Amino acid sequence: MDDIVKQALAKWPNVPDCYGWLGLDARGRWYLRDDATQAAGPFPQSKGQLLEHDKLIAFIARNYEADADGQWFFQNGPQRVYVELEATPWIWRVQPDFTLRSHTGQAEEGGDALVDAQGRLYLATALGVGLVHSMDVALAAEAVESGRWSVREVQASDLPARYRYVPSPQARWAGEGP
Repeated sequence: MDDIVKQALAKWPNVPDCYGWLGLDARGRWYLRDDATQAAGPFPQSKGQLLEHDKLIAFIARNYEADADGQWFFQNGPQRVYVELEATPWIWRVQPDFTLRSHTGQAEEGGDALVDAQGRLYLATALGVGLVHSMDVALAAEAVESGRWSVREVQASDLPARYRYVPSPQARWAGEGP
């Protein structure tokens, strides 16, 4: 977490949390969701505005973490902005040497490979569970075919409970989700 964020937390400790305003899609892209977007439907059906400002994206990445209940958030100064997840808390980019890089830029080694009924590939690592980016599936298939990763079948709907994350903190906050 950035020092300036820690200072803001100390200075203003009682700022209310924010729900529904930020989404992370299945390709690791951040979306800002204003009132009109939220009124149009839940994420990802109603995504909002794609964030493209590199420094803002980097700031979010440095201050992205989970609370004790598995709800992922971006600590924006003194305010927690909870993130709506299209898939998982992490989106993995597979590197040519089969190491991983998260959508926030963190390096990770491979982990347990999981495939769901729709053929989506997930990797559970020490950092957490993440969906393999759609553009990296061919490279990931090489890792599987070479025996580097062995794959187990999984129900996508079981992942949040198994790996302790909340796909929609907004729905949970509103009493509509687990």
